[in-house]
Amino acid sequence: MRPLRYLTPYFLFILAYFAFAKSGFYCWIPLVYLFFVIPICELFIVPNSDNLSEEQEKAAKSNLFFDLVLWLTIPMQLGALYLFLTSLNQGLSIFDTAGRVVTMGLLCGTFGINAAHELGHRVTKFEQFLAKVLLLTSLYMHFFIEHNKGHHKHVATSEDPSTAFYRQNLYAFLIQTFTGTQRKAWQIAIAESKNKIFNEMALFQVIQFTLLGLIYYTFGGFVLACFVVAAFIGAALLETVNYIEHYGLQRKQAKTSYERVKPAHSWNSNHVLGRLTLFELSRHSDHHYLASRKYQILRHMDDAPQMPTGYPGMILLALIPPLWFKVMHKQMEVYAIIP
Repeated sequence: MRPLRYLTPYFLFILAYFAFAKSGFYCWIPLVYLFFVIPICELFIVPNSDNLSEEQEKAAKSNLFFDLVLWLTIPMQLGALYLFLTSLNQGLSIFDTAGRVVTMGLLCGTFGINAAHELGHRVTKFEQFLAKVLLLTSLYMHFFIEHNKGHHKHVATSEDPSTAFYRQNLYAFLIQTFTGTQRKAWQIAIAESKNKIFNEMALFQVIQFTLLGLIYYTFGGFVLACFVVAAFIGAALLETVNYIEHYGLQRKQAKTSYERVKPAHSWNSNHVLGRLTLFELSRHSDHHYLASRKYQILRHMDDAPQMPTGYPGMILLALIPPLWFKVMHKQMEVYAIIP
């Protein structure tokens, strides 16, 4: 039954279908599910720090089902985007329209960027292409360049715009990361283009503006604006996750370089519901320790600092800076983290 549990993220697509097909409270059910039901449940469910045995890990790594589950996100996300675009009309109330935009934004963050994050770390061109398709649905294609070639290299240092510093609130961090990751992606792409026919970052912009043009031509300006807002919500959700994953953690600096990335440089969470919803993203310490590890075999690391609750709850906490600082600084004391 272990592989089948990774089908649970698709429950969000079912809820999104009701949000796009019905009206009233239905339009807001995905938001309630992600940021009310799951955080409440995770307060009572004991985190699971168990790891696979060596034999189980070997079997899971070679099991094609885990890849198929991930690949399924592409047709599901594209189908959801089409339903979203066709569901918007002038007859909808502001309440229903806002609910559908928020729902699409949640899909953009959960699948359009998070699933793309997993696929973007794969070595095959096919899976990297799938990652770019998903990122396109969130207008966040630069993430493919900056995350893989920038963030993983500079995480937990002052050179990484996706690392939140001690006492930096979420809203200041969002400005830092939105501007910084774009700049870093352009720098990386320009440096690489010296040995290539084209600049990949420039190509991504052409593709994204082409999508925007097609949406405007087919559905009009109002629907286009709704899509852009949804994509922004997805991006903000992803960057909020970046905020909670590395807040206040710093690698030691030697004369010419930083120490190797260790499990202690990422906040980890073993809360089961959050893990399943985000394809084990919350086992983030092992992911940064060895980025090539597939989601189904990510491990709990004993020397990784642990979040007090799962990702959905931590995201809500981050929205209220005084409360976030109070909880996280106390957690830093538990793990003797000195900023």
